[in-house]
Amino acid sequence: MIRKLLGTVGGVVLAAGLAVSAQAQDKPSMGIVVKIGGIPWFNAMEMGIKEKGAELGVDAVMVGPTSADPALQVRAIEDLIAKGVDVIGVVPNDEAALEPVLEKARAAGIKVLAHEGPGLVNVDWDFELASVQGFGEAHAELLAQKMGGAGEYAMFVGSLTVPLHNAWADAANAYIAAKYPGMTLIGERYGVAESVDESRKTALDLMAANPGLKGFLAFGSQGPIGAGRAIEEMRKAGEVHVLGPFSPGQGRQLVKDGVISGGFMWNPAEAGRVFVTMGKMLVDGAEITSGTDIPGLGVVEPDVAGKDIITDNLITINAETVDGLADLGL
Repeated sequence: MIRKLLGTVGGVVLAAGLAVSAQAQDKPSMGIVVKIGGIPWFNAMEMGIKEKGAELGVDAVMVGPTSADPALQVRAIEDLIAKGVDVIGVVPNDEAALEPVLEKARAAGIKVLAHEGPGLVNVDWDFELASVQGFGEAHAELLAQKMGGAGEYAMFVGSLTVPLHNAWADAANAYIAAKYPGMTLIGERYGVAESVDESRKTALDLMAANPGLKGFLAFGSQGPIGAGRAIEEMRKAGEVHVLGPFSPGQGRQLVKDGVISGGFMWNPAEAGRVFVTMGKMLVDGAEITSGTDIPGLGVVEPDVAGKDIITDNLITINAETVDGLADLGL
Protein backbone atom coordinates (compact mmCIF):
# COMPACT_ATOMS: atom_id res chain seq x y z
CA MET A 1 0.00 0.00 0.00
CA ILE A 2 1.19 3.56 -0.68
CA ARG A 3 1.38 5.79 2.36
CA LYS A 4 -0.05 9.29 2.41
CA LEU A 5 1.13 12.15 4.60
CA LEU A 6 -1.06 12.90 7.60
CA GLY A 7 0.47 16.18 8.77
CA THR A 8 2.56 16.61 11.89
CA VAL A 9 2.58 15.41 15.47
CA GLY A 10 5.20 16.86 17.80
CA GLY A 11 7.17 18.32 14.92
CA VAL A 12 7.35 15.14 12.85
CA VAL A 13 5.61 14.73 9.53
CA LEU A 14 3.85 11.39 9.86
CA ALA A 15 2.76 8.87 7.23
CA ALA A 16 -0.51 7.00 6.96
CA GLY A 17 -1.02 3.45 5.78
CA LEU A 18 1.94 1.80 7.50
CA ALA A 19 1.08 -1.78 8.34
CA VAL A 20 1.43 -3.00 11.89
CA SER A 21 3.98 -5.57 10.85
CA ALA A 22 6.14 -6.06 7.81
CA GLN A 23 4.90 -9.65 7.52
CA ALA A 24 1.37 -8.41 6.88
CA GLN A 25 2.37 -6.48 3.78
CA ASP A 26 2.58 -7.59 0.19
CA LYS A 27 5.43 -5.15 -0.43
CA PRO A 28 8.63 -4.41 1.49
CA SER A 29 8.11 -1.27 3.59
CA MET A 30 10.61 1.52 4.05
CA GLY A 31 10.64 4.84 5.92
CA ILE A 32 13.36 7.41 5.22
CA VAL A 33 13.87 10.11 7.85
CA VAL A 34 15.54 13.24 6.48
CA LYS A 35 16.94 16.32 8.19
CA ILE A 36 13.96 18.58 7.62
CA GLY A 37 10.82 18.47 5.52
CA GLY A 38 9.45 21.02 3.08
CA ILE A 39 12.66 22.39 1.54
CA PRO A 40 13.49 21.90 -2.17
CA TRP A 41 16.45 19.56 -1.60
CA PHE A 42 14.39 17.01 0.28
CA ASN A 43 11.34 17.57 -1.92
CA ALA A 44 13.52 16.34 -4.79
CA MET A 45 14.70 13.39 -2.70
CA GLU A 46 11.09 12.49 -1.95
CA MET A 47 10.33 12.51 -5.66
CA GLY A 48 13.13 10.00 -6.22
CA ILE A 49 11.91 7.82 -3.34
CA LYS A 50 8.40 7.69 -4.76
CA GLU A 51 9.57 6.98 -8.31
CA LYS A 52 11.85 4.12 -7.34
CA GLY A 53 9.35 2.72 -4.85
CA ALA A 54 6.73 2.47 -7.58
CA GLU A 55 9.24 0.93 -9.97
CA LEU A 56 10.54 -1.72 -7.56
CA GLY A 57 7.32 -2.45 -5.69
CA VAL A 58 8.53 -1.01 -2.39
CA ASP A 59 6.12 0.80 -0.08
CA ALA A 60 8.49 3.71 0.58
CA VAL A 61 7.84 7.06 2.27
CA MET A 62 9.94 10.03 3.31
CA VAL A 63 9.47 11.42 6.84
CA GLY A 64 10.45 15.07 7.20
CA PRO A 65 10.62 16.73 10.64
CA THR A 66 9.43 20.33 10.80
CA SER A 67 12.83 21.53 12.04
CA ALA A 68 16.40 20.28 11.90
CA ASP A 69 16.21 18.83 15.41
CA PRO A 70 17.91 15.48 16.16
CA ALA A 71 15.25 14.72 18.79
CA LEU A 72 12.56 14.86 16.11
CA GLN A 73 14.53 12.40 14.00
CA VAL A 74 14.76 10.04 16.97
CA ARG A 75 11.00 10.31 17.46
CA ALA A 76 10.33 9.58 13.79
CA ILE A 77 12.58 6.51 13.85
CA GLU A 78 10.89 5.25 17.02
CA ASP A 79 7.57 5.55 15.19
CA LEU A 80 8.87 3.54 12.24
CA ILE A 81 10.20 0.84 14.56
CA ALA A 82 6.81 0.60 16.24
CA LYS A 83 5.14 0.20 12.86
CA GLY A 84 7.44 -2.67 11.92
CA VAL A 85 8.89 -1.41 8.64
CA ASP A 86 11.45 -3.57 6.86
CA VAL A 87 13.98 -0.79 6.24
CA ILE A 88 14.75 2.55 7.86
CA GLY A 89 16.78 5.17 6.04
CA VAL A 90 18.17 8.31 7.63
CA VAL A 91 19.97 11.53 6.67
CA PRO A 92 21.26 12.49 10.14
CA ASN A 93 21.35 15.84 11.85
CA ASP A 94 23.46 14.40 14.67
CA GLU A 95 25.06 10.97 14.34
CA ALA A 96 25.67 10.44 18.05
CA ALA A 97 22.07 11.26 18.94
CA LEU A 98 20.77 8.60 16.53
CA GLU A 99 23.03 5.68 17.47
CA PRO A 100 20.83 4.30 20.32
CA VAL A 101 17.60 4.34 18.30
CA LEU A 102 19.29 2.87 15.22
CA GLU A 103 20.74 0.13 17.41
CA LYS A 104 17.19 -0.54 18.63
CA ALA A 105 15.96 -0.74 15.03
CA ARG A 106 18.60 -3.27 14.05
CA ALA A 107 17.90 -5.32 17.17
CA ALA A 108 14.29 -5.51 15.97
CA GLY A 109 15.48 -6.99 12.67
CA ILE A 110 15.07 -3.79 10.65
CA LYS A 111 17.65 -3.01 7.98
CA VAL A 112 19.19 0.46 8.35
CA LEU A 113 20.61 2.66 5.60
CA ALA A 114 22.16 6.11 5.94
CA HIS A 115 23.14 8.92 3.60
CA GLU A 116 25.40 11.78 4.73
CA GLY A 117 26.25 9.72 7.81
CA PRO A 118 29.63 8.04 7.23
CA GLY A 119 30.42 8.01 10.94
CA LEU A 120 27.34 6.02 11.95
CA VAL A 121 27.98 2.59 13.48
CA ASN A 122 24.50 1.08 13.78
CA VAL A 123 23.75 0.86 10.06
CA ASP A 124 23.96 -1.83 7.43
CA TRP A 125 25.34 0.67 4.90
CA ASP A 126 25.95 4.38 4.45
CA PHE A 127 26.19 5.66 0.88
CA GLU A 128 27.60 8.95 -0.39
CA LEU A 129 27.48 10.55 -3.82
CA ALA A 130 30.50 12.72 -3.02
CA SER A 131 33.68 12.14 -1.05
CA VAL A 132 34.31 14.44 1.91
CA GLN A 133 37.65 15.67 0.65
CA GLY A 134 36.56 16.03 -2.97
CA PHE A 135 33.42 17.97 -2.10
CA GLY A 136 35.08 20.30 0.40
CA GLU A 137 38.10 21.00 -1.77
CA ALA A 138 36.10 21.60 -4.95
CA HIS A 139 34.14 24.34 -3.20
CA ALA A 140 37.27 25.77 -1.58
CA GLU A 141 39.09 26.06 -4.90
CA LEU A 142 36.13 27.73 -6.57
CA LEU A 143 35.79 30.23 -3.71
CA ALA A 144 39.51 31.00 -3.92
CA GLN A 145 39.22 31.63 -7.65
CA LYS A 146 36.28 33.99 -7.17
CA MET A 147 38.06 35.87 -4.36
CA GLY A 148 41.35 36.10 -6.21
CA GLY A 149 43.05 34.02 -3.52
CA ALA A 150 42.90 36.76 -0.88
CA GLY A 151 40.50 38.30 1.62
CA GLU A 152 38.15 37.33 4.42
CA TYR A 153 35.50 34.63 4.13
CA ALA A 154 32.87 33.07 6.38
CA MET A 155 31.78 29.44 6.70
CA PHE A 156 28.16 28.33 7.13
CA VAL A 157 27.02 24.79 7.98
CA GLY A 158 23.55 23.37 8.54
CA SER A 159 24.28 23.08 12.24
CA LEU A 160 27.33 22.37 14.34
CA THR A 161 26.21 18.74 14.74
CA VAL A 162 25.53 17.84 11.07
CA PRO A 163 28.38 15.41 10.41
CA LEU A 164 29.11 15.87 6.72
CA HIS A 165 28.62 19.62 6.64
CA ASN A 166 31.33 20.00 9.26
CA ALA A 167 33.60 17.46 7.58
CA TRP A 168 33.27 19.38 4.30
CA ALA A 169 34.01 22.61 6.14
CA ASP A 170 37.11 21.06 7.72
CA ALA A 171 38.35 19.86 4.31
CA ALA A 172 37.68 23.23 2.68
CA ASN A 173 39.37 25.23 5.43
CA ALA A 174 42.43 22.96 5.42
CA TYR A 175 42.71 23.29 1.64
CA ILE A 176 42.46 27.07 1.74
CA ALA A 177 44.97 27.35 4.61
CA ALA A 178 47.48 25.23 2.69
CA LYS A 179 47.05 26.76 -0.77
CA TYR A 180 45.79 30.28 -0.21
CA PRO A 181 47.45 31.86 2.87
CA GLY A 182 46.08 35.24 1.80
CA MET A 183 42.54 34.09 2.66
CA THR A 184 41.34 34.48 6.25
CA LEU A 185 38.41 32.72 7.93
CA ILE A 186 36.10 34.97 9.99
CA GLY A 187 35.23 33.22 13.25
CA GLU A 188 34.99 29.42 13.21
CA ARG A 189 31.72 28.52 11.48
CA TYR A 190 28.06 29.38 11.80
CA GLY A 191 25.34 26.72 12.15
CA VAL A 192 22.63 28.46 10.13
CA ALA A 193 22.55 26.84 6.70
CA GLU A 194 19.35 24.80 7.10
CA SER A 195 17.42 28.08 7.33
CA VAL A 196 17.19 30.82 4.70
CA ASP A 197 16.21 33.39 7.33
CA GLU A 198 19.03 32.54 9.74
CA SER A 199 21.58 32.47 6.91
CA ARG A 200 20.39 35.83 5.61
CA LYS A 201 20.46 37.46 9.07
CA THR A 202 23.89 36.06 9.91
CA ALA A 203 25.29 37.16 6.55
CA LEU A 204 23.97 40.69 7.05
CA ASP A 205 25.47 40.83 10.56
CA LEU A 206 28.84 39.52 9.35
CA MET A 207 29.04 41.97 6.46
CA ALA A 208 28.21 44.85 8.81
CA ALA A 209 30.88 43.80 11.31
CA ASN A 210 33.52 42.89 8.72
CA PRO A 211 33.70 45.43 5.87
CA GLY A 212 36.49 43.44 4.22
CA LEU A 213 34.43 40.23 3.95
CA LYS A 214 34.62 38.91 0.39
CA GLY A 215 33.06 35.45 0.49
CA PHE A 216 30.64 32.98 2.03
CA LEU A 217 31.08 29.23 1.72
CA ALA A 218 27.82 27.60 2.84
CA PHE A 219 27.36 23.86 3.31
CA GLY A 220 23.64 23.26 3.69
CA SER A 221 21.21 23.92 0.86
CA GLN A 222 19.53 26.95 2.46
CA GLY A 223 22.81 28.69 3.30
CA PRO A 224 23.70 29.96 -0.18
CA ILE A 225 20.11 31.14 -0.69
CA GLY A 226 20.02 33.13 2.56
CA ALA A 227 23.51 34.59 2.12
CA GLY A 228 22.67 35.40 -1.49
CA ARG A 229 19.58 37.33 -0.45
CA ALA A 230 21.66 39.30 2.06
CA ILE A 231 24.16 40.23 -0.64
CA GLU A 232 21.32 41.18 -2.97
CA GLU A 233 19.89 43.48 -0.27
CA MET A 234 23.27 45.11 0.27
CA ARG A 235 23.86 45.38 -3.50
CA LYS A 236 27.18 43.59 -3.21
CA ALA A 237 26.79 41.13 -6.09
CA GLY A 238 30.21 40.54 -7.65
CA GLU A 239 31.88 42.10 -4.62
CA VAL A 240 31.01 39.40 -2.06
CA HIS A 241 30.87 35.85 -3.42
CA VAL A 242 28.55 33.05 -2.26
CA LEU A 243 29.26 29.40 -2.98
CA GLY A 244 27.89 26.08 -1.86
CA PRO A 245 25.43 23.30 -2.66
CA PHE A 246 21.81 24.37 -3.17
CA SER A 247 18.73 23.41 -5.14
CA PRO A 248 19.04 24.97 -8.62
CA GLY A 249 15.31 25.66 -8.86
CA GLN A 250 15.42 27.64 -5.63
CA GLY A 251 18.58 29.57 -6.49
CA ARG A 252 18.19 29.97 -10.25
CA GLN A 253 17.49 33.71 -10.29
CA LEU A 254 20.19 34.46 -7.74
CA VAL A 255 22.72 32.67 -9.95
CA LYS A 256 21.53 34.49 -13.05
CA ASP A 257 21.80 37.82 -11.22
CA GLY A 258 25.39 37.03 -10.23
CA VAL A 259 24.51 36.94 -6.54
CA ILE A 260 25.37 33.26 -6.05
CA SER A 261 28.63 32.47 -7.82
CA GLY A 262 27.99 28.72 -8.08
CA GLY A 263 28.77 25.47 -6.38
CA PHE A 264 28.56 21.72 -6.65
CA MET A 265 25.85 19.26 -5.74
CA TRP A 266 24.72 15.74 -6.28
CA ASN A 267 21.23 14.86 -7.38
CA PRO A 268 19.05 14.48 -4.26
CA ALA A 269 16.39 12.71 -6.33
CA GLU A 270 19.04 10.14 -7.26
CA ALA A 271 19.93 9.76 -3.59
CA GLY A 272 16.25 9.01 -2.93
CA ARG A 273 16.27 6.37 -5.64
CA VAL A 274 19.44 4.83 -4.22
CA PHE A 275 17.83 4.61 -0.78
CA VAL A 276 15.00 2.49 -2.19
CA THR A 277 17.25 0.42 -4.48
CA MET A 278 19.60 -0.50 -1.64
CA GLY A 279 16.70 -1.08 0.76
CA LYS A 280 15.19 -3.57 -1.66
CA MET A 281 18.58 -5.26 -2.06
CA LEU A 282 18.89 -5.66 1.70
CA VAL A 283 15.38 -7.08 2.06
CA ASP A 284 16.08 -9.52 -0.77
CA GLY A 285 19.32 -10.64 0.88
CA ALA A 286 21.54 -9.39 -1.95
CA GLU A 287 25.21 -9.13 -1.08
CA ILE A 288 26.99 -5.83 -1.71
CA THR A 289 30.68 -6.37 -2.41
CA SER A 290 33.50 -4.88 -4.44
CA GLY A 291 32.33 -4.61 -8.03
CA THR A 292 28.59 -4.59 -7.28
CA ASP A 293 26.80 -2.31 -9.74
CA ILE A 294 24.19 -0.24 -7.89
CA PRO A 295 21.99 2.00 -10.07
CA GLY A 296 22.66 5.62 -9.17
CA LEU A 297 26.05 4.84 -7.63
CA GLY A 298 27.70 2.78 -10.34
CA VAL A 299 30.20 0.00 -9.70
CA VAL A 300 31.10 0.37 -6.04
CA GLU A 301 34.16 -0.37 -3.92
CA PRO A 302 32.67 -0.45 -0.42
CA ASP A 303 34.64 0.05 2.74
CA VAL A 304 33.24 -3.09 4.33
CA ALA A 305 34.80 -2.45 7.73
CA GLY A 306 33.28 1.03 7.88
CA LYS A 307 30.06 0.09 6.07
CA ASP A 308 30.55 3.06 3.75
CA ILE A 309 30.06 3.31 -0.01
CA ILE A 310 31.69 6.51 -1.28
CA THR A 311 31.34 7.68 -4.88
CA ASP A 312 31.97 10.98 -6.66
CA ASN A 313 28.93 12.04 -8.67
CA LEU A 314 29.31 15.80 -8.52
CA ILE A 315 27.25 18.18 -10.64
CA THR A 316 28.44 21.74 -11.29
CA ILE A 317 25.94 24.54 -10.66
CA ASN A 318 26.63 27.81 -12.48
CA ALA A 319 24.97 30.23 -14.85
CA GLU A 320 25.38 27.80 -17.75
CA THR A 321 23.92 24.75 -16.00
CA VAL A 322 21.35 26.12 -13.55
CA ASP A 323 18.39 26.26 -15.98
CA GLY A 324 18.85 22.69 -17.12
CA LEU A 325 19.16 21.42 -13.55
CA ALA A 326 16.17 23.43 -12.38
CA ASP A 327 14.09 22.12 -15.28
CA LEU A 328 14.82 18.58 -14.06
CA GLY A 329 13.03 19.47 -10.85
CA LEU A 330 16.21 19.83 -8.77
